[in-house]
Amino acid sequence: MTADAATPPYDLVVILDPQAAEDTRAKIVRDTRASIEGAGTLVRHDEWGERALTYPIEKHTTGEYHLLQFHPSGAELLSELDHTLRITDGVLRFRIIKLAPGTPSPPDMRSAASAARRTEGEAPAGDAPAAPAAAGQAAPPAKGGAPAEAGAPAQAAAPAEASAPTESAPAAQDEAQPDGETVGEPA
Repeated sequence: MTADAATPPYDLVVILDPQAAEDTRAKIVRDTRASIEGAGTLVRHDEWGERALTYPIEKHTTGEYHLLQFHPSGAELLSELDHTLRITDGVLRFRIIKLAPGTPSPPDMRSAASAARRTEGEAPAGDAPAAPAAAGQAAPPAKGGAPAEAGAPAQAAAPAEASAPTESAPAAQDEAQPDGETVGEPA
């Protein structure tokens, strides 16, 4: 049974345990693809590879990422995927997301993954190394658009209204309160 193109697209991001056997990880992806193709239409499958996790999950600091975009033929596929991936060993996390109309295509994360693996000494062709401005060179433009002077500390331009206190704000930070306590730093 195939899904109608009028059904909304969904993203499924799966993070697999990189310490699981390769054939176990391949079976999880193969079974997930088979479920989607059996009760919907698989639009694309991007293997993002092994990437660092934002925070440890079950004492793992990296995970193997997969993005599958699909059109389901019904809600049964979504509940089946949710149930199956929730109880499958080797799946660290997964997320099924209904995409809003007009959502752009996902970025090519394989090139980002290879860029993250480059060492500091290697720079891709055409890219200048990212180094702080040396003394005597102009710093990057500040928020106002004009470059900062060499050696001068960078400051954000603040509007004139922000420097004057408003009527609702107290004039001093350490004002006495009605109950005798002070607000601000202790004496």
